[in-house]
Parts: sequence; C-alpha cells; structure tokens
Amino acid sequence: MTDALELDALWEDFHRVVNMTSVELADWLRVRDSGELTEPLPDDAGPPLGRHVLSILQKRRTDLTEEDLDAMREVVDTVTAQADLENEPRSNDTALRHRLMTVGHDPLKP
Repeated sequence: MTDALELDALWEDFHRVVNMTSVELADWLRVRDSGELTEPLPDDAGPPLGRHVLSILQKRRTDLTEEDLDAMREVVDTVTAQADLENEPRSNDTALRHRLMTVGHDPLKP
C-alpha cells in the first residue's frame, strides 16, 4: 500500500489533471459511446479506464483501493504525457482532446 505522503501527492496530482466533474465525465462517456441507433447502458459507457476514473471521483480518499491507485497513476501519467498543461487551452487537436476527456481531462476547460 502507498504511504500517506505518496497518497496525498497522488490524490493532488490526480485532481489537478482530472478537471472534469463526475457529471461531466459521465455525460461525455455516454455521448462518446452513443451511436446513431443505440446508446450503451450508463454503467457500460466509455472505456474501462474512463469508467474507473468516474468511480474514483465518487469516492473518498480513505475508500481507495490499490486498483484505484494504479488507475490514478495511469491517468496522471497519460494526461501529463499527452497534454501541455502549462500552455492549455489548445483547440486545434480534437482527437487529442477527446482522448484526454475520456480520462477526465478537458484541455479547453479553464
């Protein structure tokens, strides 16, 4: 298990890069997966990591599991590697924006 200082840093990093609320993320995951004729069940919308981020956003820090911590690290690494956090917003790469939004980071959100 992660010690308290590492957990605090991870919690802060995660909430720094995940700038969408749980409602915004849930809506995005449903929209992203909806088709012309069908829409997935709300609990099945989006990729597994996006759904995991959504579940983490609905938890307290004391309720996190090791799997949650692994997902949080993956999200922080993914967003940090793909997004230019210091120079956002950036609207010229829609595909990148949509990939990041799938894990809870909207580069155009202030």
